[in-house]
Amino acid sequence: MTSDNPRRSTLGMVLLALLMEAPMHPYRMQQMIKERGQDQLVNVAQRNSVYQALDRLVRDGLARPGGSAREAGRPERTVYEITPDGEATMRLWLIAMLPTPAREFPEFPAALAFIAVLAPGQVRELLGRRLAEQDERLATIHRQAPPGLPRLFLIEDEYRAAMLTAEIGWLRQVISDLDSGSFTWDREMIEQTARLFG
Repeated sequence: MTSDNPRRSTLGMVLLALLMEAPMHPYRMQQMIKERGQDQLVNVAQRNSVYQALDRLVRDGLARPGGSAREAGRPERTVYEITPDGEATMRLWLIAMLPTPAREFPEFPAALAFIAVLAPGQVRELLGRRLAEQDERLATIHRQAPPGLPRLFLIEDEYRAAMLTAEIGWLRQVISDLDSGSFTWDREMIEQTARLFG
C-alpha cells in the first residue's frame, strides 16, 4: 500500500536511486553510498539510518523485500527492490527538488549572525580554520574523481566544488578585511548601532 504523499528525504532518494540500479541489501547500500562519495550528501555514519529510511520506504510502498542473499561467511540478508510507485515517486521528488530551492537551516549562517559575541581576532582565527577545512574538502573532491568518468556521474561533486569555491573566496575576503581592520567591531560600536537601529 502506497502512502498518498510519501515524505521526501534525501537519504530516501539516494536509496531509491540505488534500488533503481539493482535490488540489494541495506549493508551494500551503505557501502555503495560511501564508495561513491555520496556520504557527503547524506549521513550514513550509522548503518541504522539506512535501515530506518528503508523501513519508511517500505511502509510507504516505495520499496519492498525481494528475497534474501547469502555471501560466503555472512548471515543471510534481506534484499530490497524498488516498486513501480517508488520509481514514480523518485521522479516526482526530482522534479520538485531541482527547480525549487529548499528552505534549509545550515549552522554556518546562523553562527555568522552572532559573531558580535566574539572578538574580531577570535572570529578571524576561527574563520581561518574554516578556510583551511574548506580548502581540504575542495581538494578531496578534485582528488576523488576517477579520470574519464562522464560529467553526468560527477555533477553533484561539480556543484559542491562550485559552492566551496565561492565560500573559500568569500572567507578569504572577510579574513583579509579582518586583518586590515576594515571589518571590525567593539562594544561601543555595537551599543551605538543598537541605539540607532533598535
